[in-house]
Amino acid sequence: MIHRMFSVRMWAPVGFLTSLAYCVHQRRAARAEPRRADSPHPVDRSLLELKMVQVVFRHGARSPLKPLPQEQAEWNLQLLEVPPQTQFDYTVTNLAGGPKPHSPFDSQYHETKLKGGMFAGQLTNMGMQQMFALGERLRKNYVEDIPFLSPTFNSLEVFVRSTNIYRNLESTRCLLAGLFQCQKEGPIIIHADEASSEVLYPNYQNCWSLRERTRGRRQAASLQPGISEDLQKVKEGMGITSNDGVDFLSLFDNMAAEQVHSLPSCPTLKTFARIIEQRAVDTALYVMHGEDRENLQMAVGPLLHILESNLLNVVDPGTPPGKTRKLYLYAAHDVTLIPLLITLGIFDHKWPPFAVDLTMELYQHRESKEWFVQLYYRGEEQVPKGCPDRLCPLDKFLNTISVYTLSPEKYHTLCSQVQVMELGNGE
Repeated sequence: MIHRMFSVRMWAPVGFLTSLAYCVHQRRAARAEPRRADSPHPVDRSLLELKMVQVVFRHGARSPLKPLPQEQAEWNLQLLEVPPQTQFDYTVTNLAGGPKPHSPFDSQYHETKLKGGMFAGQLTNMGMQQMFALGERLRKNYVEDIPFLSPTFNSLEVFVRSTNIYRNLESTRCLLAGLFQCQKEGPIIIHADEASSEVLYPNYQNCWSLRERTRGRRQAASLQPGISEDLQKVKEGMGITSNDGVDFLSLFDNMAAEQVHSLPSCPTLKTFARIIEQRAVDTALYVMHGEDRENLQMAVGPLLHILESNLLNVVDPGTPPGKTRKLYLYAAHDVTLIPLLITLGIFDHKWPPFAVDLTMELYQHRESKEWFVQLYYRGEEQVPKGCPDRLCPLDKFLNTISVYTLSPEKYHTLCSQVQVMELGNGE
């Protein structure tokens, strides 16, 4: 039943999709000049014009989400001091521009107090500096090297959305401070959704179908051959008993947080650092059925739909003026980036670090009027699967992501389907 609802769209060259007028225009261009995307010769990049940039990024460094037994790292409140250059006022609204939604996650994090006084999951001054540096890199790319964005924040150019979690909102503030050097025209609005309908992370808590698909798999992952033996070695080295719920995800979370802050760490964590990261990745892939198309759709399909819609709105000549932005910023999480990178075919089997970014550029050729996408991960050029080169024709890129894209309507139907079936069986 679920399988039938997933369909794969095949995009024709984008010039033939958006409108009749655009179709005619592309045919004229094709007669005037051979299609550069199909040409054996590289595209002349000097003839490309940047039209839009989308950035999906992880928040900056933070405290662990859950302390380990017998851990000694001290999370002092001094780590929360705000670097002056990152100060930048902002307002949070819901997606419709109304009041800021309630954040159940922040309430949960405040229930866990770490040694030293900090709460779980708090953005540190190190994380703030990381995000400011990311903003400065974006400024160099899109303000200084290419005069694409205004040097001052302007809501007509930039759309900002974040998960409604304080470390992400504050990370976004720091990024914007670095990008625009604390200069703005008008208020900065960060849009956030209700936790019940958030799609900037795999919504296991509120998407019934996704939760059912992964039920019990985190615990089962620790019992898998290889993972089980390695976990036992690490826990024995730390003096942790076998029945305390510690797995490679919690081990890596603590290790990564301590390392980036140069805090004293358990010697065993340092000794097994490489294994801990690899097994954390293995665990995450096992939990989410990493190679299963339907699970990837449920995890990041709605986010891919947003990114795809932004691309098509720019390409469509019928899009009303003012309905698109030059820059779209999405503050997400590591659990967002892993499935997103898998769908694009660029996952390197390393855990996405703090303040990492996936950047998507959209270009148009000035002569042929064709569209191209360029991807960067961690600032390095990538070749998405299905693309002939780093500069990917838009239609080929859309064919790649359409395998996983889910419209909001399909997503909500699928999220409630298992629940409906169970209720039906109960009757």
